[in-house]
Amino acid sequence: MTTAPPSNPLARVFRYVLRVPLLLWHLGIHLPIVLLLITPLTAGLHSGGKRLDHRLIHWWSAGMMHIFGFRLRRVGTPLPGATVFVANHVSWIDIVALHSQRMMGFVAKREIAGWPLIGWMALRAETIFHQRGNQESLGGVLHEMLARLRAGRSVGVFPEGRTRDGREIGPFHARIFLAAVEAGAPVQPVALRYGEHASAQHIVAFQPGEAFFGNFLRLLGEPSRLAEVHFLEPIAPGDADGRRRIAELARERITAAMTA
Repeated sequence: MTTAPPSNPLARVFRYVLRVPLLLWHLGIHLPIVLLLITPLTAGLHSGGKRLDHRLIHWWSAGMMHIFGFRLRRVGTPLPGATVFVANHVSWIDIVALHSQRMMGFVAKREIAGWPLIGWMALRAETIFHQRGNQESLGGVLHEMLARLRAGRSVGVFPEGRTRDGREIGPFHARIFLAAVEAGAPVQPVALRYGEHASAQHIVAFQPGEAFFGNFLRLLGEPSRLAEVHFLEPIAPGDADGRRRIAELARERITAAMTA
């Protein structure tokens, strides 16, 4: 991965002047409209062959990406139906990037529920919250994942278990793949690449000591750059021997895509 050039301070100020009003409009006008239309009463409605609530989440998420200066590019095709999508993880923006392409109920750390805006949206976007280090919580997460997959719904997970600094992809925890094995559902690895040739992974990532709000504000002032969502070759039920091998294959494919 190459290193992105440093940001010009004056250019950063200009980007804030341009983007803050767009962000406020997206949050103050577009978000209430989306939330009004994402209700149990509208869940069965379809638009253009897709569920209306899912289409609205795609649209709103893509809007957020554009406001933050990301030019979205999708590579490959997300599987339909019950699928476990697994991706590398560097920042909160990963969830927005994935939702801009495919609706999936994420497994996320419980702390996200308390994040301004993102936590609220996560609740409305079918997120499954997990308390790290709590085996009882993990058991509940796996049970919910299995129920959703058997109901024909998709789930998104970050099997590294936490965000990284963008310079490496950590080991994948195999237990999170148990639901896919028991449900007989395919696993599709997804590589999230920021910047040309993934040159901005470490910039998008949380910096040492940086909390959500700090990362949010910093990214809002960053230069425009590419955000690629690579839907890779899926791992079909029976293609791999057990959850550990699935975890290894998924990580291998994502790692290869990050350097391609």
